[in-house]
Amino acid sequence: MENQDLTLKELATVDVSYELNGLAGEDPDKHLKEFHVVFSMMRPQGIPEDYIKMKAFPFSLDGAAKDWLYLQPVLLHTWGDMKRIFLEKFFLVSITMTIRKEICRVRQ
Repeated sequence: MENQDLTLKELATVDVSYELNGLAGEDPDKHLKEFHVVFSMMRPQGIPEDYIKMKAFPFSLDGAAKDWLYLQPVLLHTWGDMKRIFLEKFFLVSITMTIRKEICRVRQ
């Protein structure tokens, strides 16, 4: 089956090792990286990558993460906006602080 024949649901579920549920211990950054790799390889000809990602991303979520996405009070227009708001919600503050400390150690 060629990429042009795949539905968005098929694009979102093929070769994706897990759906993000929004639970503690899940890695939203890893989820976005895997999502990017899968969909970068599967983009149908003539359709912008950002458009496909915006339409397919909800299918890569489940549970609380999917509920959160559909309850957003603002309409997200770009993939950049989607990634930013997703990471703001699911990227743990503790992970951010750990990364900042590591960066500071490297600079010193």
